[in-house]
Amino acid sequence: MKTAGELISRKKQQDVYTIAPEATVLDALRLMADKNVGALPVLKDNELVGIVSERDYARKMVLKGRSSYATPVSDIMTAAVVIVLPQQSLDECMALMTERHLRHLPVIGRGRLIGLLSIGDLVKEMVAEQAETILHLEQYIRGE
Repeated sequence: MKTAGELISRKKQQDVYTIAPEATVLDALRLMADKNVGALPVLKDNELVGIVSERDYARKMVLKGRSSYATPVSDIMTAAVVIVLPQQSLDECMALMTERHLRHLPVIGRGRLIGLLSIGDLVKEMVAEQAETILHLEQYIRGE
């Protein structure tokens, strides 16, 4: 089974877009829209202090009628971030995401953020693994 670190190293888009806790929610929304991502790790002095997502915006801003122009990211970010280590298996990552209802998992290696896995990344990888397994089984059945 592949690991979180292996998947991060093979991702086509390896840039991890981040934002500072004092940035405005509007800044975060612009960055997410510009980079076509659904969440941003929040870093202060290169340390992960939270994660802000479209879900945070919808639930903590829109539904409460707050201003995106004046609200800092730190007011709506999720501070209790669930992380994974590079050596953790994709099965472990999927279990965490399912159990905790998460869409994004920061990967921390050597004390720093090295990547961000999305539920889409994991599903895509598992579908590819299953397709490969099916191909090998078909070849085995045919005697190839």
